Amino acid sequence: MPKSAANLVLVDDNPVILDILQKGLAPLGEIKGFTDSTAALAECLQHLPDLIICDYRMPDLDGVQFLQSLKSNDKAGSVRLMMIATKSDIDEQLHEMSELVEELIAKPFFVKDLSKRAKKILDRIQLEKIQKQSSQDGMIRGRLSEMNLIDLFQSLELGQKMCSLTVTKDETCRMFFEAGQLHHAEWGAVLGDDAVYAVVGWSEASFEINFNAKSDQKTTTKSTQGLLMEALRLLDEHNRDTGD
Repeated sequence: MPKSAANLVLVDDNPVILDILQKGLAPLGEIKGFTDSTAALAECLQHLPDLIICDYRMPDLDGVQFLQSLKSNDKAGSVRLMMIATKSDIDEQLHEMSELVEELIAKPFFVKDLSKRAKKILDRIQLEKIQKQSSQDGMIRGRLSEMNLIDLFQSLELGQKMCSLTVTKDETCRMFFEAGQLHHAEWGAVLGDDAVYAVVGWSEASFEINFNAKSDQKTTTKSTQGLLMEALRLLDEHNRDTGD
């Protein structure tokens, strides 16, 4: 189950802004940029992207017209879109669009922040894809080289999933989620937070997600995000100490 690169389409009639966005979002996947919203729409209908990020105020088709034309096509109904606009446009013109787009991004913004928000959406899309590919027994199997533990945690949290996540290297760690929150982990005799911290840095390992599994045990003391933040801090501390 290889993780294919995400496909993004960026639409902004200002070529300078478009170039900045393309460079800033390049690590997220394969990107096509358009200054012409009509040409962008034609491309999106021919080759459905995972995510579209477009400006609101554009000649030809503005952001709302672009979205309406896209969603009127049955095959493009599931394509996600983020729209960039001024705060006044969001408050006065686009407040009713919030349910039709993934996010409304207010100008000015930092490209780094936009990239983080786009990545969360793409992670959720990736989880939905692999969930559709899961076998009839409700299991998803893969390798952490395809989707790392941090991305898996965040996707399960965003999707508010109930499941078990089993990670196997030389040893096995089982983690249980309820409504996206990691509430129990076991790695041999190690339980809870320490079990999570021990395995979150694993890269060469296999994983298995079972959407039919649950556990009533509660051994963790932090939220999923809290566990991730502390795990990343400990990893960073370890890397500094070892010089990695």
